[in-house]
Amino acid sequence: MIPSSFPDSTEIARLTARMLLEIKAVHFNAREPFTLASGLPSPTYIDCRRLISYPRIRSTLMDFLTVTVMRNAGFEAFDNIAGGETAGIPFAAMVAERMALPMTYVRKKPKGYGRNARIEGAMTEGQRVLLVEDLTTDGGSKLSFVDAIRETGATCGHTAVIFYYGIFPETEKTLGDHGVQLHHLCTWWDVLAEAKAQGTFDAETLDGVEAFLNDPRGWQDANKS
Repeated sequence: MIPSSFPDSTEIARLTARMLLEIKAVHFNAREPFTLASGLPSPTYIDCRRLISYPRIRSTLMDFLTVTVMRNAGFEAFDNIAGGETAGIPFAAMVAERMALPMTYVRKKPKGYGRNARIEGAMTEGQRVLLVEDLTTDGGSKLSFVDAIRETGATCGHTAVIFYYGIFPETEKTLGDHGVQLHHLCTWWDVLAEAKAQGTFDAETLDGVEAFLNDPRGWQDANKS
């Protein structure tokens, strides 16, 4: 079923943050930082994959993501919903179901045998494709998926994620320069505000996280091992 009536974007952001905190997808630790895929330290870590194990929350968030995309991009803006390997695949399937559209997925690299394809499923020339993933940090990883989609002759001018870091100013420019508009439900700022409101973490932890969000590159430089 295609959702049509939902809260405004501010309330969606707050509720999304609340749900992520409720299922313990959010991890804060300023004393013993996490190591990101880039090798850089961070006092924050989010695991959106946990959402697939919580049916009521995942259903609500997929409704939110679908209506956000339709509000921002249009109700007839897409012909195909593509998930990025691997975390984006289940979310793309759920959005495609809600929008009554075909679903495909994009491999990070060719599988190395058979057709050596990066696109799985049926994607055809001229289709307007929405790329769905769980999250984005600086937007860089999305570009390879977008290029793989465009190589089929389809177009891809939009990507939708549940969570957007919202702290690296270059992200939307990186995507915009590649002709891609970002749609998201919430950011670290929304999660921090909700964590403060709920008292989910102690004040020292929240202060450390806020210092990171205000100057992520400086915080990482100061906390490199």
